[in-house]
Amino acid sequence: MKITFAADHGGFELKKTLIEWMIKQEYDVHDSGNFVYDPNDDYPDFALAACHNLVKGIADRGIIICGSGVGACVTANKIKGIRACVCHDSYSAHQGVEHDAMNMLCLGARIIGTELAKEIVSAFINAEFIEEERFIRRLNKMKDIDK
Repeated sequence: MKITFAADHGGFELKKTLIEWMIKQEYDVHDSGNFVYDPNDDYPDFALAACHNLVKGIADRGIIICGSGVGACVTANKIKGIRACVCHDSYSAHQGVEHDAMNMLCLGARIIGTELAKEIVSAFINAEFIEEERFIRRLNKMKDIDK
């Protein structure tokens, strides 16, 4: 599974830590930016970069990080094909994939610490969409909204 990451200044350090951790676990990681710490950068630029890489098929799932996770999430959900959510617990991270086909995880680096972030990322990455009739029906309704 290939994971694309992106973060603004608020999530820059957590993104760096999570990428290093995932590479050690032999995940295929794509960094969508920012590549240098810039206290004046804007989360929409990096959220969009990760979303476009996900939609284009460069990655299977994405993780975007800003201070709270909210701005990145709001931006991501404006892109057709993206189903993003802020998750600061592991249950929501796996349930969002299993029931809602969430493909973009949003994290708030000012809200959670590194170890919790790792647990959440693991739950997100290891989850699979459950192909039951009710979940498929709901996913198709979301896809209809994208049209």
